[in-house]
Amino acid sequence: MAGRIKERAGSDLEENDEINVVPFIDVMLVLLIIFMVAAPLATVDVNVDLPTAQAEPRERPDKPLFVTLTGDLTFNVGEESVARGGLIAAIDAFTNSNKKTRVFLRIDKSVDYEHVMELMNLLRSAGYLTIALVGLEDTKTAAAPAPPKAAPAPPTADAGAREAGIAGGRAGEDTGQ
Repeated sequence: MAGRIKERAGSDLEENDEINVVPFIDVMLVLLIIFMVAAPLATVDVNVDLPTAQAEPRERPDKPLFVTLTGDLTFNVGEESVARGGLIAAIDAFTNSNKKTRVFLRIDKSVDYEHVMELMNLLRSAGYLTIALVGLEDTKTAAAPAPPKAAPAPPTADAGAREAGIAGGRAGEDTGQ
C-alpha cells in the first residue's frame, strides 16, 4: 500500500487504495524486448556443424534462402527436408523461379568436398549463380591480424602436409562469373 502526505501537520499518513501500475508496465516492456530479441534466434531448427570463417559478414536479405546439406547427405530447403531429385523444384517454389536470388549454402563440415561441388553444380545448372557459403564467425582470430602466408611446401613434403596448408583458407562466395 502507498501512503499520501497530507498537508496538515501532526496527522499520520493515510492509506492510498489506488494501484500503482508503473512497475507492471516496466516489466511488460522488458519482457517485450526479450521476446523481440529471442524470436529471430529460434528460426533455424536444422542441426548442422558449420566450419568457422574469418570473412567479413555481409547483409542478409529479409527472407534468406538456406539450402542445407547435413552430415548424412540429406538436403533441406529452409527447414523442410527434400529429396535430391526435388531440390531444384523446392528452390524454385521458394524463390518463385527468380534465378537471381542469393542461395545460402549451409554445409556440415563432415561432408566431403565432392558433395559440396555436386550441390553447387546442381544449382548452377538450374540457373542459380549467386551462391554464398555460410560458416560460423571465428571470434578468436577475427580481431587478430591474419598471419603471413607460408612459403609453398618443398616437393619432398608428403601430401598430408600440403593439404593441411591448403585447408586454412577463407570461406568465400561463388558468384558464378
